[in-house]
Amino acid sequence: MSIVASIRSQLVPIHREGYPFVGSFALASLILFMLWTPLGWIGTVLTIWCALFFRDPVRVTPVREGIVVAPADGRIAKVINAVPPLETGLGSRPLPRVSIFMSVFDCHVNRSPVAGRIEEIVYHPGAFVSADLDKASEDNERNAFVIATGGARLAVVQIAGLVARRIVCFSRKGATVGAGERIGMIRFGSRVDVYLPEGVRPLVAEGQSAIAGETVLADLRAADRERTFRVS
Repeated sequence: MSIVASIRSQLVPIHREGYPFVGSFALASLILFMLWTPLGWIGTVLTIWCALFFRDPVRVTPVREGIVVAPADGRIAKVINAVPPLETGLGSRPLPRVSIFMSVFDCHVNRSPVAGRIEEIVYHPGAFVSADLDKASEDNERNAFVIATGGARLAVVQIAGLVARRIVCFSRKGATVGAGERIGMIRFGSRVDVYLPEGVRPLVAEGQSAIAGETVLADLRAADRERTFRVS
């Protein structure tokens, strides 16, 4: 392998959504260098951060019917039962919900948690309170995917946060998606909620780190006994 190919293999790709932002940060850094060198270095650090924010790494997704993988990188903020948003059409009964909080340092490309068909994509305008707060699920701007898989239906809800002001959707209603397939992005800090079918036990705990497309959140086919966790 050549030196150039070796270097390329170590670099994480940047999603095309990030090109205008990274380019703008880089141009601003050049201007700041001409004005005052220390400002230029600050701009360079911000440019590197921007490139990392829009990174789009390759993920290795477990493939088996019934497995639900994380749709986002970040911290498992909540594992509770909650009533899904009205626009999802999943009813008024509380369902198991796993909430993943993405900080500004996490990868923000969102992926489908299951293989199936997207029945609905519903955008809902709203506020921009901190995505780490529980009321963000009801009050904030959001975009909901309802996905049918193996006779079950679940919802993935992208929620804008205090800093995030743009939800980007890569898919469309009626599309067939694979588990781990890219379906959207939220810019600059946000949250993703997954509403599981009634009776399905989440296999993750609050405080755990999730990797989009890889971390298993639940198994729709398993009668798995409730798991316990410890911090080490």
